[in-house]
Amino acid sequence: MDSATSDTRPTAEARTPLGSSADNGLKIVVVGGFGAGKTTMVRSVSEIRPLNTEETMTQAGEDVDDISGVRGKTATTVAFDFGRITLDARNVLYLFGAPGQERFWFLWDRLFSGTLGAVVLVDTRRIDDSWYAIDRLEKHGTPFIVACNDFGGPTFTPQQIREALDLDPDVPLVNCDARSRESSKIVLITLVEHIQARYASLSP
Repeated sequence: MDSATSDTRPTAEARTPLGSSADNGLKIVVVGGFGAGKTTMVRSVSEIRPLNTEETMTQAGEDVDDISGVRGKTATTVAFDFGRITLDARNVLYLFGAPGQERFWFLWDRLFSGTLGAVVLVDTRRIDDSWYAIDRLEKHGTPFIVACNDFGGPTFTPQQIREALDLDPDVPLVNCDARSRESSKIVLITLVEHIQARYASLSP
């Protein structure tokens, strides 16, 4: 899957300048396996030109990273991606895309610090690659949802995916196309609604 978005993005001249009056910055992290589409999702939904730390993949990394399921991938995130969405005059959503390779997992705990919630992006052709992300989020007690990115691979029922990932019944599971801004927005809305419901249930 390439990183082109399926929706028409506004030109730089047509974009509304970012306001400076936001009081609340809400942090969301997008995690998942190597090549699951995290950079693509941040890029597709951000209202600003995303900051990314992609570097060209070389033959030297073939002995370090498992690229068996992502043969067409030519660049990879080595730190994090960053995007922004304005919710209203006082609230903005900051998106951080985490690197997927195992050698960069040590960065995840830092990225999770202060996080409101997370999206676990899953490539159903490589479901096992999502285990570590779910395990770390559960250990941190971070609310999360699971979004299955459409790579045109095998079709599984939601129940099969839940069983494969050992998901709790209350963790939302959605399908998405990370290249689509509208699809990615639905993922984020689902996450925010899940977080609201979770904290509402904890209120006395």
